[in-house]
Amino acid sequence: MINSYAQQLGSARSCIRELFAYGQTLAKEQGAEAVCDFSLGNPATPPPNGVQEALAHLIATEDPMAVHGYTTAEGALATREAIAASLKQKYGFEVTAKDLFLTAGAAPALTAVFAALTIDEDTEFVAIAPYFPEYKVFSHVWGANLTVVPAKEPDFQIDMAALEGCIGPHTQGVIVNSPNNPSGVVYTKETLEALGEVLTRLSKTYGHPIYLISDEPYRELVYDGKEVPFLPSIYPNTVVCYSYSKSLSLPGDRIGYVLVSPFAWEAEALRFGVAGAARSIGHVCAPATYQKLVAMCEGEMPNLAFYDHNRKMLYEGLTALGYECVYPDGAFYLFVKAPGGDAAAFSRKAKELGLLVVPCGDFGCPGYIRVAYCVATEVIERGMPLFEQLVK
Repeated sequence: MINSYAQQLGSARSCIRELFAYGQTLAKEQGAEAVCDFSLGNPATPPPNGVQEALAHLIATEDPMAVHGYTTAEGALATREAIAASLKQKYGFEVTAKDLFLTAGAAPALTAVFAALTIDEDTEFVAIAPYFPEYKVFSHVWGANLTVVPAKEPDFQIDMAALEGCIGPHTQGVIVNSPNNPSGVVYTKETLEALGEVLTRLSKTYGHPIYLISDEPYRELVYDGKEVPFLPSIYPNTVVCYSYSKSLSLPGDRIGYVLVSPFAWEAEALRFGVAGAARSIGHVCAPATYQKLVAMCEGEMPNLAFYDHNRKMLYEGLTALGYECVYPDGAFYLFVKAPGGDAAAFSRKAKELGLLVVPCGDFGCPGYIRVAYCVATEVIERGMPLFEQLVK
């Protein structure tokens, strides 16, 4: 007998991955020019020069066993110390190596946090639409439930009254993702301070802490001088799940971390819970080579000029054609109202032209599509006539 839930997950990939796989097959059969793939958040800009140089240095000069051998489960001390020092310098927040647990990217970080906070079959987590669909998968690992707060249009900040209505006595955590995938919206400091006040008050009401779980793979990808507030400075019961996939253009190399705020309630127990949950899902240690790389490259910045150019080009091009788009302050996605209102139908029509865009029903916003502008600029140039053909 096979676990039916696992079989279901394995046999039905996410819409994003299905589109990406379709695009790869189409490109192989008809050539790359036949595809304009805006489906996956897969950066088309290379890692910063410092990353390339550090990796070459590691391979060329370091002892191979030191580069490729095991680290402790929580990650190499030197790497965790480098990350802690960087966070302290950038945000003025007291973090030490013991507050950090290194993971193979943000996905296992989130999974471990959800598992650590799932205490029984009534456990609930709350996400805010639009939200990354895999939160449902990650939160269900040990049987928790996911409740979704409806999107607040048109600014896509947080509707505090709606959020409060979704939080109950079994709520263990609220998940936020800013800069947001798929909207590109950055939650303002005022929004996050209001969120912290709501969670503080409801934690007292229900007699236990409601943790804020901050999913932050796009933290460095912001434009026009926008600020991404550091949430542990606003709300003490915060857990940060971070990935270097986007900031260092390393999506396939899987390196990130969990930061449990040292000021969180039962912080030590939660850190042990994260470590134990990671162990239970087969974590041995994060990739050792990239742990060393992070220690050398912490603070390197992504190619924001590349993303910013694509952002403006795509936004201005689509709005000129009559599309309604949310202006993105961060990340590298454009959130577009589907002409006619049916995003799934629009995506299918686009797919017939080799134009791959993601319908956002699974993100909690069924009338929208997501267009990733982390692609090569020439893909946007080739795609614009197809967008024009579709809107007409």
